[in-house]
Amino acid sequence: MKVALLGPIAWRTPPLHYGPWELITSLLAEGLAERGVDVTLFATLDSVTKAALDGVIPAGYEESDELDGRVWEALHVSHALSRSAEFDLVHNHLDWLPLAFSQHCRAPLLTTIHGFSGQNILPAYARAGSHYVSISDSDRSPRLSYAGTVHHGIDLSALPIAHSPSDDLVCFGRIHPDKGTDLAIEIAARAGRRLILCGIVQDRAFHESRVAPHIDGDRVVYLGSVGPADRGRILGGAAALLHPIRFAEPFGLSVVESMACGTPVVAYRKGSMPEVVDEGVTGRLVTDVAGAVAAVAGIAGIDRGECARRARERFSADRMVDDYLAIYRKIVSPIGESC
Repeated sequence: MKVALLGPIAWRTPPLHYGPWELITSLLAEGLAERGVDVTLFATLDSVTKAALDGVIPAGYEESDELDGRVWEALHVSHALSRSAEFDLVHNHLDWLPLAFSQHCRAPLLTTIHGFSGQNILPAYARAGSHYVSISDSDRSPRLSYAGTVHHGIDLSALPIAHSPSDDLVCFGRIHPDKGTDLAIEIAARAGRRLILCGIVQDRAFHESRVAPHIDGDRVVYLGSVGPADRGRILGGAAALLHPIRFAEPFGLSVVESMACGTPVVAYRKGSMPEVVDEGVTGRLVTDVAGAVAAVAGIAGIDRGECARRARERFSADRMVDDYLAIYRKIVSPIGESC
């Protein structure tokens, strides 16, 4: 089977630090290639992959002020679809834009919906000739039909299990009101714990007014956007990950990465969190700051070894690749024996 992975181009694949969609596309490309699938990854030209690499943009548009994302995404999609007749399946990880041109795709189109940016984009999904995969059952739209749900997988080799953490708490993710960075600061302060913040500043006004005044290098430490080489060490070294989100998060990669290190999660019961966090095993689900503070106080009651075992069983990259291959088989027929 010949598969085209139409990846995002905001960042390199795999990303050097931030880039969750690029990370998942990379893990899928590598996993498929290792299974002998003939894969072409359409991504930035500085991407690194075992698959065949094709693309038009030299580097991620978020990494250069000279690259207009709107222009380069259009050129990227146009180039990939111009080659679509060469493949048995085109797997889109680039949100709604390829759907607007799905009539020009000469192979079955599968789209992983990494999260709806708003209800206004749904017409692009409803009108397109594409199969759809959700990344959690909670993130499904009643207006669409789905080929399945595939939870994200993670690279377990980069996430060692840590059995002897510090008392610190960690908050991992983009600094934005949706992620509740300010709530994490309040929870840590009320719990009497130091907080380690990691992530890109996505909302600068929010950061300057609600986050930066609390960063003192002592009780609140900001490490910036942390790359793959340091994620496991930081997550594994914490007593718990705080995830007090204000929105219905479609998945939450940092949540499962933390759990895979044995570090339980204290998360607000929103979006996919009840689907991702096993209550009492990999974390605690709460509804407010007071509940989060109480959960932190009792977090040592969660067995870190069992937390890691459960997360690794549920969220490995290998499992994700297996799930996608099963969906590919439903769409493409016949399939070669190598798949």
